[in-house]
Amino acid sequence: MNKEITFEGEHSVYHIFSRGVEKRDIFSDDDDRNRFLFLLCALQGNVFFNHISSLAKKFGQRGTSALQEIERDIFNAQIVELIGFVLMPNHYHLMLLELQENGISKFMSRLGNSYTKYFNLKHKRNGYLFSSHCNKILVDTNEYLLHLSAYIHRNPRELIGWRNKESKYPWSSYQDYIGSNRFGNFINRSILLDQFSSPEEYGAFVSSSKAKDYEDFLANLPD
Repeated sequence: MNKEITFEGEHSVYHIFSRGVEKRDIFSDDDDRNRFLFLLCALQGNVFFNHISSLAKKFGQRGTSALQEIERDIFNAQIVELIGFVLMPNHYHLMLLELQENGISKFMSRLGNSYTKYFNLKHKRNGYLFSSHCNKILVDTNEYLLHLSAYIHRNPRELIGWRNKESKYPWSSYQDYIGSNRFGNFINRSILLDQFSSPEEYGAFVSSSKAKDYEDFLANLPD
């Protein structure tokens, strides 16, 4: 493993997670998951687009190449960077780097509102989709960051049919770390990968980790 990063300066890393209200599913099909991934990319910049639905449809078909026409606008007004994610049936986990003051709050507000509006319209429902507010935990040490990344990237093991296959799970950033990056500049892999000699070494680290490692680490954090 290469030299670890330090947590100094104005930018902070956060673990963000939220569940569906009453633990209900928040993703019903791949279109829903693609819409959420589109929003994770497009809303990193504090800018608004009138044709967001058509862009989201193109994203589902072509991935981030569909965002080329707005990519410069996004990065010129970027308030967060996405480090990693996993989408599960009734919840999600994100690792975000905050670039501007209150950037996380702005990003998560827009993400929650935009996705809920889309989901409710599609599924002919009303009301809240996510339970209360999203959870936001400061990641203040490198050890915390590494344990968290492994925990998030191993999350799909909880699903039937995905145990020991998490590297192939399409709704996680894990495959973007150990293989080809589907998201280009829309995901910041360097914070983690720069600490390892290769993507394969990072994959070995994740494979050797256990959920209990992360849970034990959290339990031993000082109050």
